[in-house]
Amino acid sequence: MRLLVTGATGLLGRELLRLSDHDVVPAYHSQAVPGGVRLDVRRRDQVRDLIRAVRPDGIIHTAYRQDDWATTASGAVNVALEADGARLVFVSTDAVFGPRETPYTEHELPCPTTPYGAAKAAAETAIRAVMPAAVIARTSLIIGSDGRSEEEQRVRRLSAGEPGAFYTANIRCPIHVTDLASALLELLASDVIGVTHVAGPEALSRLELGRLIAIRDGLDPDRLASTPGTPSDIRLDTRETQAVLTTRLRPASQFLQP
Repeated sequence: MRLLVTGATGLLGRELLRLSDHDVVPAYHSQAVPGGVRLDVRRRDQVRDLIRAVRPDGIIHTAYRQDDWATTASGAVNVALEADGARLVFVSTDAVFGPRETPYTEHELPCPTTPYGAAKAAAETAIRAVMPAAVIARTSLIIGSDGRSEEEQRVRRLSAGEPGAFYTANIRCPIHVTDLASALLELLASDVIGVTHVAGPEALSRLELGRLIAIRDGLDPDRLASTPGTPSDIRLDTRETQAVLTTRLRPASQFLQP
């Protein structure tokens, strides 16, 4: 399979390149990657020209910017509109939902409370309209093993004395980047369509997650300050998606063991 990966220089994009045994074409926006091609997904003409040149059989779209609607929403729609028959896997987020005490299933409609969540929800809606056979993979906080993820970097900064605190009332379902990338590649090659939930099976607060990262990295977890923060409990029910995957989505308490 000839595979186009957008956002190829990000944490997830790099892991997809590492794991994939397909003929991969990496697409990047600002930071070049060996063998990659530059792409501004906000430009539909650029998306069209690149897809016509590459002629991919599959596309995994990871590119986004939390503070930019044009990249996150319009960019994803441009890719869907110009996919030209390629199998599309779109990486979405748990932020398409608002806080509540019970997990969200794959069949529930978005109800975002943030601009980023609204942008991803808009992209989901448009993609489902123009490409019913696409896969929409909602995920949560992505954690790596080499300190490159945002959460890992924040733990190191605050452990070193930088001001800040981890929220105890912000609950998510973190996933390891290798598990996520493996699951996305599996979904790409499957006959699954529609919305999937690809996140960890364990819900943790930001503080609990930060402490696990600190312990794994040999740092003192007691140096991480905490505050309740604005209550934000968003959990993804992954059981239906896990049932069709051979990739095991591990809990953070397991993949962050020292």
